Amino acid sequence: MSQPIAVPAVSVTYAQQGTSTKANELGMRPMQERAYQKRGEQYLLIKSPPASGKSRALMFIALDKLENQGLKQAIIVVPEKSIGSSFHNEPLSQFGFWADWTVEPRWNLCDAPGTDGGKVDAVKKFLDSTAKALVCTHATFRFAVDKFGIAAFDDRLIAVDEFHHVSANPDNKLGDHIRQLMAQDKTHIVAMTGSYFRGDAEAVLHPDDEKRFETVTYTYYEQLNGYQHLKQLDIGYYFYTESYADQIMQVLNPKEKTILHIPNVNSRESTKDKIKEVEHIIEALGEWQGTDPATGFQLVRTPDGRVLKIADLVDDDPNKRDQVATALKDPAHKHNRDHVDIIIALGMAKEGFDWIWCEHALTVGYRSSLTEIVQIIGRATRDAPGKTRARFTNLIAEPDAASEVVTEAVNDTLKAIAASLLMEQVLAPRFEFRPKRPDNQPTEGFDYGDNGYDPNGTNVGVNPETGQIQIEIKGLATPSSPEAQRICKEDLTELVATFVQDKATLEQGLFNEEVVPEELTQVRMGKIIKEKFPELEQEDQEAVRQHAINDPNFVQQGKQAVGEAAGAYNAASPAQPEAGAPDGREPTPNTALIEGVRQFALSVTELDMDLIDRINPFGEAYAILAKTMSEERLKEVAAIIAAKRITLSLEEARDLAQRAKRFKQEKGRLPTLTAADPWERRMAEGVAFLQRKVREEQNG
Repeated sequence: MSQPIAVPAVSVTYAQQGTSTKANELGMRPMQERAYQKRGEQYLLIKSPPASGKSRALMFIALDKLENQGLKQAIIVVPEKSIGSSFHNEPLSQFGFWADWTVEPRWNLCDAPGTDGGKVDAVKKFLDSTAKALVCTHATFRFAVDKFGIAAFDDRLIAVDEFHHVSANPDNKLGDHIRQLMAQDKTHIVAMTGSYFRGDAEAVLHPDDEKRFETVTYTYYEQLNGYQHLKQLDIGYYFYTESYADQIMQVLNPKEKTILHIPNVNSRESTKDKIKEVEHIIEALGEWQGTDPATGFQLVRTPDGRVLKIADLVDDDPNKRDQVATALKDPAHKHNRDHVDIIIALGMAKEGFDWIWCEHALTVGYRSSLTEIVQIIGRATRDAPGKTRARFTNLIAEPDAASEVVTEAVNDTLKAIAASLLMEQVLAPRFEFRPKRPDNQPTEGFDYGDNGYDPNGTNVGVNPETGQIQIEIKGLATPSSPEAQRICKEDLTELVATFVQDKATLEQGLFNEEVVPEELTQVRMGKIIKEKFPELEQEDQEAVRQHAINDPNFVQQGKQAVGEAAGAYNAASPAQPEAGAPDGREPTPNTALIEGVRQFALSVTELDMDLIDRINPFGEAYAILAKTMSEERLKEVAAIIAAKRITLSLEEARDLAQRAKRFKQEKGRLPTLTAADPWERRMAEGVAFLQRKVREEQNG
């Protein structure tokens, strides 16, 4: 049995400031207070990670809209019944608010028996009643809109939880209903999500609809940096050979509170017998002792004498599974760390599942949706006493050069790399890029180092309160329109998500040795922005592109410096025990992430867009992959990619020709096919391609 091989990973250390869990005089945590300040908006989009308190934020906002803004009722729409429990009654007045949140039991349709379609009449009864709040699933809401029409929901608040289930695609029913409600313009909409991007790279909303929303953003970094207990989050991807069940104990630690997701039965990692897979895992953990009659948990004695309580959510027997699911949701045990040790699931225990003690989210087989990965990671990022470290592990079958399904294995590899790149973006502090100009002034709240702000240099400032990092760059375009400014402020993560989910981009960036980095950063990112924001002027599209491409480049290029800074920081600091150590000393907050990025940025004294565009944002990912895969495997992956290498398309040629036009404006000449600079040659190829096409059309 071989040790699984690690592939691109992320490890981020946070400062344990405790700010994100502290409540104000109204009982609101920072994210909730930020959202409540926007409560008067008709269309409100809350982008905030799991465990940040979105459910309660909605309660505060809904109560104000019902009491002070003239709305008749509030309808909360959730993706699945289990999430409906997040909107049960809350005594908010006990913590300082002016009212309590109350949902009559009959109007929480997630708790009612029956099918989603069968609950539609209950929605109608609610609409005709004087009751104030209803909770139902996305499906029930869709059926109700189809049956009763858009006008039935006038003068009401529609709150959509896990809003990434909506799509701008016309075939997405929920998205179509949201568009109809906005066209009617007589409802208020609060949209909430922990990941405002979709695994299929579809836009959540059409740009024209999206710009009508006021956005409240609370980042993963703000959330985790402000925790009281959790200070480190590790994300790792591992390749295995042969059967995952034989190697899972290499990454599954029985001493950690774990949610284990086994592979979908249709995936190639699955043995096609999910029950036997669970049995195999239980046997690997220890000796089965029976089933707890009260909870349905499996009891397993480990070799060291501990008895593990394992919740099996894979068993198809509805009576057994319902008993286990009910025991997991028992509010009496919400704060009992010893209630359960390991949860084994397949399609359950993902978004909305709340188990604060989870230290390890272990997923076997790559999930096709990056959104799902973010949701699964969120299961482990709850703050809890004594929980200082959490991790997400994805166990993936290593590509086998002799296998007929090697193409599928290559796709899984690419997805894993994309997810690691994306999560590094999501978990890092927010970068704010601004053009370097002579009239720039230091921004209040930012620390620019020992020598302060230098008006003659490119400065890097760090806001110790938010972790935000401000970096000046020469030649960076300034977005002119309010919409472009909003995109640069709010939507860069979504753009990066689309960029790293584009398989063609990933393939070229990782395995095409001849690829010119500008082709990725300018042509491919430019294409994504044109498609996503077609209404922007060309100058604003370019400004958004420049701001977006900085994020993955800085994160990737800064990662090595972060690691070096962390080592230097920790070496220079006295060893500190973990929180709660016997000697009672408190750990020193580790600011290695901020210090590392600052060290990297300051080491490049003349940051400019030309330099940044010449960095392959996937370079480090390939370097790590090359170290962790055998040469044979890596060659096979590269061969699969090379076999379907993309030739120049008409659209790409037009984009290159536009770049060539800018080149001529700057240099006074067109790019040449014989230039030493590969990017100049590529632009010249685009011009030549178009000229050839024109000649072909003229010649018939």
